[in-house]
Amino acid sequence: MTKHWKIALPLAALVLVPGYAAVEAAAESDSYQDLKTLVDVLERVRATYVDQVDEKTLIRGAINGMLSSLDPHSSYLDGRDFANLKQTTDGEYSGLGLTVTAEDGVVKVVTPTDDTPAALAGIKAGDYITHLDDELIYGTSLNDAVDKMRGPSGTKIKVTVVRQGEPKPLEFTLTRAVVVIKPVKWEVRGQVGMIRITTFNSKTGDATRAAVEGIRAKLGENVAGYVIDLRSNPGGLLDEAIKVSDVFLESGEVVSERRRAKNDVDHYYAKAGDLTQGKPVVVLVDEGTASAAEIVAGALQDHRRAIVLGQRSFGKGSVQTVYPLSAETALRLTTARYFTPSGRSVQENGIDPDIVVPQLSDPRVAERKPLREADLKKHLINEVKDSTNLLVEQDSAPDPRFVAKADELKAKGVLDYQMDYALRLVGRLVPPTVAPVQVAGAAPRPASR
Repeated sequence: MTKHWKIALPLAALVLVPGYAAVEAAAESDSYQDLKTLVDVLERVRATYVDQVDEKTLIRGAINGMLSSLDPHSSYLDGRDFANLKQTTDGEYSGLGLTVTAEDGVVKVVTPTDDTPAALAGIKAGDYITHLDDELIYGTSLNDAVDKMRGPSGTKIKVTVVRQGEPKPLEFTLTRAVVVIKPVKWEVRGQVGMIRITTFNSKTGDATRAAVEGIRAKLGENVAGYVIDLRSNPGGLLDEAIKVSDVFLESGEVVSERRRAKNDVDHYYAKAGDLTQGKPVVVLVDEGTASAAEIVAGALQDHRRAIVLGQRSFGKGSVQTVYPLSAETALRLTTARYFTPSGRSVQENGIDPDIVVPQLSDPRVAERKPLREADLKKHLINEVKDSTNLLVEQDSAPDPRFVAKADELKAKGVLDYQMDYALRLVGRLVPPTVAPVQVAGAAPRPASR
């Protein structure tokens, strides 16, 4: 039975349904009337609007309005948008290195990419961009704002942001650069391999595999375990999330994709063989961990292959499919929800860490309200709420065990408390039959938040 099984029904089955023909005819009549109304409005605007408007502009506006009424992630990609998507997927463009979203007419930073002009200058997740080169961009379309931020490498741009907790706007003068998104970086701390995954582009799966192989080549049999840093990772390609999960799983389901029809479900599985040979794994997540990154965290958590540590993740549990409409345009449409191997929907809820650890190294983190999927207008509703996390809009109150540590950590020079905690946790996970693990302190993390 194919995915198009409905068209295989015998014609008699349609005829015998009471009132079917009348209902179909009424529905077609309503749709025709609505389309006629749309054409009438289009013609009236074209003919009598105070300024002359190009028909293509009107039609594009109608398409954008239709898609924006669905959810925050469905959209029409014109030539510019489609090119930007390809650049991001391929992993190279010229600009500042920011992932942004539109919120009530304001451009809000979702996350800066590591080692890019924006991250190195100190722009953080949650910042509101108000001016570009002293020009107010409130009410500007997100595409226009992104266009202004991108530009030839070496050119400068002044970016003004409003940050919660700061008494006045902050100004940054940034030099645009060719942003080559290296999706994976790794290093060794003592006997622990640290793997930082910043995005899921077309190179992420292979780069993660290479990172594990590089760590094993450097440490040999002395690898105590791995820390996978998915903080502030906005996600990306589903296939790459499956490849990354496969690196750490011996076997089993990684994720399932469920579309509109109840029986229209695809399951994706790991191939046999855990490249890390069962060594302990800790996964770091925060409120910026989204989409494909949540797939990896959820898969490793459900298979009890990793301990997830940090803060509750973003909560984007939907899949977008890109349908090319021409050589230069495409439709990005939400076509499915994804579920973790145990059947959890990440939508709205996000991934709850096994160990909640705040980022004590950032003194103002508590002052910034995190942006999550549940905060976006018209987001998909999670129809099956996690009974252990009904208050998904709220974050837990600060754990008093951690509050007292902030000054102590500052005195010790710990600049990334979550990473420091993860590294030490790996050391405690090593079986007692193994020699004690040497764990060096966490290295300073780039200003990527």
